[in-house]
Amino acid sequence: MKGAWGESVARDYLAHKGYRTIETNFRTRFGEIDIIAERGEYIVFVEVKTRKSDRFAAACASVTPAKQQRIVATASLWLQQHPTALQPRFDVVEVYGEQGTAKVPRINHLENAFGG
Repeated sequence: MKGAWGESVARDYLAHKGYRTIETNFRTRFGEIDIIAERGEYIVFVEVKTRKSDRFAAACASVTPAKQQRIVATASLWLQQHPTALQPRFDVVEVYGEQGTAKVPRINHLENAFGG
């Protein structure tokens, strides 16, 4: 499954950058957050987008304003259930590549990609 592979690649990338994953695939009636992680002063809600390439459009282009609203609503519910002093932030991680190939996936991490 392409999405699960991309999320695994993104988690590994984030861990290498010092992020600690708190939860994955948090679902509510509003939507889903792929990765919830913390690093420094931030609790980071991460949307992962996996594509073979960016030939036609950047993967982040599919994180529309409506999708952003669903992510923010889902994050709000998570924060109600898990109070924290950390500052919330919304990131997008684009993963370009294919599972099962020798080619290393290309990752583009957009910090603070949209507001909450």
